[in-house]
Amino acid sequence: MDSYKHIEHLIGGHLASRYTRAVEAGIGRDTVTAELLSKTGTLMRCTDIKTLDHPLHLQFFQDDIFNPDLSLYEGADLIYAIRPAIEMIPPLMNIARQVNSDLVVYHLGFERYLDGGEIIDCGVLLHRYVRRSEPVKEG
Repeated sequence: MDSYKHIEHLIGGHLASRYTRAVEAGIGRDTVTAELLSKTGTLMRCTDIKTLDHPLHLQFFQDDIFNPDLSLYEGADLIYAIRPAIEMIPPLMNIARQVNSDLVVYHLGFERYLDGGEIIDCGVLLHRYVRRSEPVKEG
């Protein structure tokens, strides 16, 4: 397995072991983590600003996080993004707070927003920028 797919498998395994209802924001064309979460029943849906073709079981919806349809995120205990542009973090934080969800981000390289949030080491570094008001399941 190449290192790129290995990273996505580490992320997917970590998220699936701690969350039950996830939304991937800004999925783009790479569906590895979403596919893993879908297989565990954790993935609710995926969003992106662009219209993209994805397997039907991923439940893809077009959405602009700068003017979001909050109904796409409600009920999620996790909103996550993999390699988002840094300017996406503030609106994602706002969405997570509004729907009471954790926000977990995997950044490209050593990028981070402000202080980087809570660092989670699952074999790769994740950043939890928002923590919902109820605890995550421990796994």
